[in-house]
Amino acid sequence: MTDSRIRDVVIVGGGTAGWMAASALSSVLGEQLNIRLIESDEIGIVGVGEATIPAIRLFNGLVGINEDEFVAATQGSFKLGIEFQNWGKPGDSYMHAFGMVGQSLGLVEFWQYWLRGRNEGVADRFWDYSLNETAARMNRFGRLPTIPNSNLDGIAYAFHFDAGLYARFLRRIAERNGVTRIEGKITSVQRDGETGFVSSVTLESGEAIGGELFIDCSGFRGLLIEQALETGYDDWTHWLPCDRAIAVPSENVGPARPYTQSIAHQAGWQWRIPLQHRTGNGHVFCSDFISEDEATATLLSNLEGPALADPRSLRFATGMRKRGWNKNVVALGLSSGFMEPLESTSIHLIQNGIAKLISHFPDRGFAPANVEAYNRRVAYDYERIRDFIVLHYYANQREESFWKRCREMAIPDSLRQKIDLFRATGRIFREQEELFVEVGWFQVLTGQNIVPNTYHPLADALTKDELRQFFADLKTIIGGTASRLPPHDIFIRQFCAAASQKVPA
Repeated sequence: MTDSRIRDVVIVGGGTAGWMAASALSSVLGEQLNIRLIESDEIGIVGVGEATIPAIRLFNGLVGINEDEFVAATQGSFKLGIEFQNWGKPGDSYMHAFGMVGQSLGLVEFWQYWLRGRNEGVADRFWDYSLNETAARMNRFGRLPTIPNSNLDGIAYAFHFDAGLYARFLRRIAERNGVTRIEGKITSVQRDGETGFVSSVTLESGEAIGGELFIDCSGFRGLLIEQALETGYDDWTHWLPCDRAIAVPSENVGPARPYTQSIAHQAGWQWRIPLQHRTGNGHVFCSDFISEDEATATLLSNLEGPALADPRSLRFATGMRKRGWNKNVVALGLSSGFMEPLESTSIHLIQNGIAKLISHFPDRGFAPANVEAYNRRVAYDYERIRDFIVLHYYANQREESFWKRCREMAIPDSLRQKIDLFRATGRIFREQEELFVEVGWFQVLTGQNIVPNTYHPLADALTKDELRQFFADLKTIIGGTASRLPPHDIFIRQFCAAASQKVPA
């Protein structure tokens, strides 16, 4: 039998995407592969985001990362959710908190009981029954898988970190696993005359680097997937019209919050991401409704501390490549598409692409059925994340022109069906492997004032007094557990402070 296994993998581009791919593939397939990564110190890296979702802990575990070392090395902090300010209407605030909220009873989700309890005046805020949200409001954090003496889940968490430092941290792991880094700029791409596959890339020095599988992590340029293979791009700006961002770091003015903030403005929104050594800030906006100068002024006037650098601007079109895997090239990160960082999915999409590449890892035959299966699965993930982000824009009650346009736009059928079902019945169903679970959808729908007409009839199983006591017991357990967690900044200082942040004993 002919050995058709792939041996030579070439990763084009470093940054978060390149080094995530290098560290993961070398951890899982390192002994079988010769992995080389090409990057140039002269080419700047676009940070795809410093806030993450809990799935990143699975990736870090895959590559053998010690969590405390990782948080310290990346000037990181912990994240319990995202606070959304002014998204429904000015003055509104809610949190998309990670983890479980409340407790399901029998076949019925907790929020069905809560919808009934709200109607009957025996339920408090939905988030009063979330350990994550309650701890976040208290600025507390702890590694707590379950709540002691109960059957309730504990803390679910992700991280805020410096994406550049994360790439550097992963590079050390990858090189320790045998990955070879090649410094240089690529000047040309060579393709096989018969198959159209990429056969090699040529560096400025004249050196040609050949490979069998190429992974394009070259950022927005899409050096291989687009410039060489002309794959095409599905543009989603008719649903997600923001097309620019201004980013600037600022000084910390107090203890780092254990959550991300997303603050809606006149024609977009602002992120606020707390790290140990600074706060990351940015303003995502639509240039049809506000100028770059006005957007920059809005951002600078809403910083909590002095700016640490000049504002940096980015232009983008939200969407995805028509095929994330084309011939023998797989695109990851910004090469594969762009999803604005509203729900911190950029790094997750890299992780997701890597995981699916591993599960669909090819041989030199590159079976078309395998490639197409990968592309279908990745496209589904992008589309469902797109729907979740579109929901935030669509479900608003603001009066500015930008927000009216978002409220009146035609939305994807898949999102329309989900909203219509929720309005009619209060029910949400997660389909296939979509990223965001039902309780996440509920928090955004409810937080932005979409009210269902009814609730599930099984929620009538409790008497009104039983329902009142159920909520009271949950709130007592949640509040007491959160109050016993250590302050977030104390936890970081004790276990994972960066060298520059450590306080002498």
